[in-house]
Amino acid sequence: VIGAGTNRMNFYTVGKATQGLADFINSRVTGGSVAVAYDSRRMSKEFALDTALILAANKIKAYLFCGLRPTPELSFAVRHLKTTAGVVITASHNPPEYNGYKVYWEDGAQITPPHDGGIMAEVKAVTDYATTKTMSKEDAVAAGLYEVIGANIDDPYIAELKKLVLNQDAINAVADDLKIVYTPLHGTGNIPVRRVLKELGFKHVYVVPEQELPDGNFPTVSYPNPEAAEAFTLGLGMAKELDADLVLATDPDADRLGVYVKDSKTGEYHSLTGNMSGCLIGAYEISQRKEKQGLKGKAFRD
Repeated sequence: VIGAGTNRMNFYTVGKATQGLADFINSRVTGGSVAVAYDSRRMSKEFALDTALILAANKIKAYLFCGLRPTPELSFAVRHLKTTAGVVITASHNPPEYNGYKVYWEDGAQITPPHDGGIMAEVKAVTDYATTKTMSKEDAVAAGLYEVIGANIDDPYIAELKKLVLNQDAINAVADDLKIVYTPLHGTGNIPVRRVLKELGFKHVYVVPEQELPDGNFPTVSYPNPEAAEAFTLGLGMAKELDADLVLATDPDADRLGVYVKDSKTGEYHSLTGNMSGCLIGAYEISQRKEKQGLKGKAFRD
């Protein structure tokens, strides 16, 4: 919860976490770097800037996104820029009073043992908040320790996403007819999701207007979780008006996807759980790879 106190999300606790991360990085490498992203939540932008300047003050170059970005793009940025680590300020799909601090390592994945324990040990070693280092943005830029990133990451990220398509002909066959309703739930997915769908050829993508723009208060939902039925109330209403085939929703940091699909026989919309979506994706991946290149060795099983 955002607020005052050692068990709350505020500039002091964010600073302590970042100082601990910086100490851990500096204990392992010289001239480290970190990519920093943030979502649409309250104070996310401010916490992200604070994080970047603390890293810079510790001689670690910070690459800070120019605006809110999805968590998966932060993961990509870490690998694309070959940074030591990554930080994203987000509380995912939690209620609006929350924010959080996610750390990624150089492989683009969230930290796992032993790095998680090592970082936390350094964080706990910061016993005086006044020892957290920082510097001005101007000094950080002058020292070459602060760089704003944006389109130079967006474009290669979208390009990599498009490479994942296994059968463009299948998209082309339905692109003129398939209707998709999408809601970013006031989060970070709006621009990148719409862009990738458009560039793949989908021509009828409709965004829920009440939930289109970023808003950390999440005024249309009490719980911005695309796995919750409440999050789809407006989207399903719009889908019924448009007779849409598919309804998609992403959580505020756009690393979670909810899906409703229309039954063409009854016209009813059915939700797909994460397991159901995963099974469909897995079955499609295997079938397409089998058809196009065969399943060789131990990489795939029927």
